[in-house]
Amino acid sequence: MHTDHVKMLYDISELNNLFTESISIESFLQKIVQMVAGHVNADVCSIYLYNESDKELVLKATVGLKSDSVNRVKLKLGEGLVGLSLLNRIPVCEKCAEENPNFKFYPGINEEFFKSFLAVPIVRGNIRIGVMVVQRSEGKEFAEQDILALRATASQLASMIENIKYIMSPGQKVYESEEETNPEDLKFIKGRAGSAGYAYSNVVISNKDESSDFTQYLNTEEHYTIKQFDAALKTTEIQMENLQEKVEEKLEDAASLIFSAHLLMLKDTSFTGSMRKLIEKGEEPLKAILRIYYDYRDIFRNSPSLLIREKVQDVEDITKRIINNLMQKDADVAGYSGRIAVVRDILPSELLAMSAENIKGAILVSGGVTSHVSILARSLGIPLVIADKPELLKLSSDTKVLIDADLGNIYVNPAEDIVESFERKKKDKGKIYSHELLSSPSRTSDGKRIYVMANLNLLSDLKNIRQINNDGIGLYRTEFPFIIRNNFPSEEEQFFIYGKLVSDMGDKPVTFRTLDIGGDKILSYYRIDKEENPFLGMRSIRFSLSHREIFKQQIRAILRAGYEYRIKLMFPMISSIDEFLLAKELVHECIAELGKEGFEHNSSPETGIMVEIPSIVNIIEAMAEEADFFSIGTNDLIQYTLAVDRTNEKVADLYIPHHPAILKSLKRITDAGIKSGIDVSICGDMASDVRYIPFLIGIGISVLSVDSGYLPKVKSVISKLSFKEAETFANELLSKNRISEIDEVIKSHNTRLYGSELFAE
Repeated sequence: MHTDHVKMLYDISELNNLFTESISIESFLQKIVQMVAGHVNADVCSIYLYNESDKELVLKATVGLKSDSVNRVKLKLGEGLVGLSLLNRIPVCEKCAEENPNFKFYPGINEEFFKSFLAVPIVRGNIRIGVMVVQRSEGKEFAEQDILALRATASQLASMIENIKYIMSPGQKVYESEEETNPEDLKFIKGRAGSAGYAYSNVVISNKDESSDFTQYLNTEEHYTIKQFDAALKTTEIQMENLQEKVEEKLEDAASLIFSAHLLMLKDTSFTGSMRKLIEKGEEPLKAILRIYYDYRDIFRNSPSLLIREKVQDVEDITKRIINNLMQKDADVAGYSGRIAVVRDILPSELLAMSAENIKGAILVSGGVTSHVSILARSLGIPLVIADKPELLKLSSDTKVLIDADLGNIYVNPAEDIVESFERKKKDKGKIYSHELLSSPSRTSDGKRIYVMANLNLLSDLKNIRQINNDGIGLYRTEFPFIIRNNFPSEEEQFFIYGKLVSDMGDKPVTFRTLDIGGDKILSYYRIDKEENPFLGMRSIRFSLSHREIFKQQIRAILRAGYEYRIKLMFPMISSIDEFLLAKELVHECIAELGKEGFEHNSSPETGIMVEIPSIVNIIEAMAEEADFFSIGTNDLIQYTLAVDRTNEKVADLYIPHHPAILKSLKRITDAGIKSGIDVSICGDMASDVRYIPFLIGIGISVLSVDSGYLPKVKSVISKLSFKEAETFANELLSKNRISEIDEVIKSHNTRLYGSELFAE
């Protein structure tokens, strides 16, 4: 099947060009319909936006129909083929639209000249946004390829078009913010490590629950002209476009416009346009900017929609940028460059934005370890510490802070000797590993082959992975292209990302873990109902099986990308054999569908499970007869076996990887895999912890999968390890039933194996 014209639909550079060339939101929408009409060879392309309060679709942009039909053509939800498409959230394709009894004729817009009709709903999760319609003259009906193309387009544009809706017509409801206590005399804070590293710099505070104080700008005696205002807008637009380009350079996975809301507001006639009108009437530019800012801030803040309330930060940020550019202050108006951000909480897209502005480090004061943000910070190379200290949000911008993100320590205005000691530590940490070690396959000192694979979070991690000899990707966390975006990535977008990954790895295997969200991994654009125990709720494979369209889109994308490559499909949080077989059944459905549609695809991928729920351990022998491989996710296996929430600091001391129940479970899982002749790997944190590597190898694990930063250390540990000694060590640990006894054995045995420097690493 030819899909050349589909590739454009998720080409970020072309979408950026639309922003650059547009002078307003209306012109941006108009350029979208022109672009789509050209690429799908349509005579007509139209965009309808859905008004939730009126349950009504309104035509907002068109090419091919009469221009005065914009804002005039309105349809109720379910009315006509357009309304029907949005009501049922499905494409509607007709060879002759008039022959469908649901067709709604609207006189005076010239629609009667175009018989072939295709409507695709624009949705994000369960939220109805609008409908995209293309039409052709008689005899040129739409094919399946056109439906796929338009669906990919609608998916990619959903978030941007939703932003347009919010900017044009936000709702209302009172929003209340929390009050913060005054800061204490902070000196040293013990937090938790989120992403390793070291940073020393001034802080920049980002508190979503408090708006910036703009009153300082009202007291200035400076006078500005409308020409200076226009120049400030242009400078701001260039800055935002440059930031977007930096994000794209860092992360190919982020095939979405992180700064779309900012760019849209700059082109909105009711936002910056209203500012300009006030200035033309004689208002001082600064006062005009702030008057419109306060109007929008209050409207967005009072909205009943959480999604709209979150846009307050976008309004505030873009206003700050315009003002600073008008006053010709430092172009880096957000102040992140070279600083340490102190934030109450943070979305992955916000961390990306900070990264694009060269942030030096971050402190998250919400208290709990948010694993997806921590993992993203590691991939971006941003040291991150989590500390339950909201007082840090009251620090002034001239406060110097040192963060030791290896240990989770924070030093406020540290003494000179502390700073010097950390500078020395930073230099010492740059340990040099031999070329022979890094370039050779991993073996123990007595010759046993151990396969060391990499965990992959983002495509940017491939740069580090390529530099070190490895045996493939043992865990690709596919949720990251989901959580760093503003909307669900379409099948085509996922295919694009996955294709880059497998082609880069060549003949090495790539293990795709299907979407693993829920718990502490939240999609900002999809609201799952609040759960009392989210780690025990609608997450991982449960979410996928409950949202089969999303699940099958991902499976299809993986299978298509994996054509002629070695791929494995791994399902997370499987709790029963029935659940695994159902997931496999959906994979077979996707294989059959792709075959019928003519797509090249991998028709025989290996399918396996993440072993991370205790219920599976008790039926592991039977599961080994069904699965092609096991990968043990030790983080969740420990959490669920010991009933310890690993994000809760109050019980963090009870999260013990070497608990005898955990060690015995790992042994049983490994034995079941070996007996059935299937691969068993470890992809959780235990695989990169030097204390446990001898035990894992000693019980028969021959595949370790670790984050790229740990590859050198793990290969070094393996090279020093004797397999026979590892077996003895493992058997000794398995003979103990008390944690204190196991502690002593680990310390004495590993010190003997590696020397005292092991515990200093």
